[in-house]
Amino acid sequence: MTQVIACIDGTEVSPAVCDYAVWASLRLDAPLEFLHVLDKSEYPTESNLSGNIGLGSREALLDELAALDERRGKLALEQGKLMLEAARQRAIEQGIDNPTRWQRHGDLVETLTELETDIRLLVLGKHEDHLSRHIGSRLENVVRTLHRPILITTAAFKEPQRVMLAFDGSATTRKGVEMIATSLLLRNLPCHLVMVGTASDENRAQLDWAQATLERAGFETTASLVDGEVERVLCDYRAEHGIDLLIMGAYGHSVIRRFLVGSTTTNVIRNASVPVLLLR
Repeated sequence: MTQVIACIDGTEVSPAVCDYAVWASLRLDAPLEFLHVLDKSEYPTESNLSGNIGLGSREALLDELAALDERRGKLALEQGKLMLEAARQRAIEQGIDNPTRWQRHGDLVETLTELETDIRLLVLGKHEDHLSRHIGSRLENVVRTLHRPILITTAAFKEPQRVMLAFDGSATTRKGVEMIATSLLLRNLPCHLVMVGTASDENRAQLDWAQATLERAGFETTASLVDGEVERVLCDYRAEHGIDLLIMGAYGHSVIRRFLVGSTTTNVIRNASVPVLLLR
């Protein structure tokens, strides 16, 4: 059974990740699992320090260092277990029945790749220190690797009331429109369709199709075709219309693809003041 999987790491964004995952789980009527991956870079590994220690004290110091590493490893594991239990209790208090938890050693991307077929929605937190550590430092690799919808949260939870889809007429964003139309996640939320480009007949026809598709599914939809620089147009529109969830196709073959691929992917996630839902 596919489920909502929330990756938590004990940092300041974890409560928001938990709350957004609960919100998604309830709307999708899908099971919720909390995942903590104790990454190889975050816990001690065995090392040979014998060449750096004098002969007289080598054995004693090596034994002490080994014991210290073991204690650190056990402490990290115990801290993770407590964190997972706290997230589980938080979810139960918000109405989730029997949320599960899972802790493992390894690499975050490799772990999520193994779980990919079980993921209905992946929820990750964005750190405010420019994606420089923990989950944030590997977020772009996760986005590039997985082929599942990913919700990237901000540090504070706010229940989405108005959403915006960046639409460009590509196969990726057309599929995104169809996904939104059939998904329970965004049902009954006003949706703004924003296409960045010239006011050509082709662009207008594409935007009209997207609007009609969502309206047939019962969405209150506002469609706008705006000329300009993609990132600036989307950011300005979001601020002007009080959008609190941005939806984008993770990768495509158009101007939106150029907007997302490479360093711009990180820029979008870093600079967005609202959660970003990436569709695949």
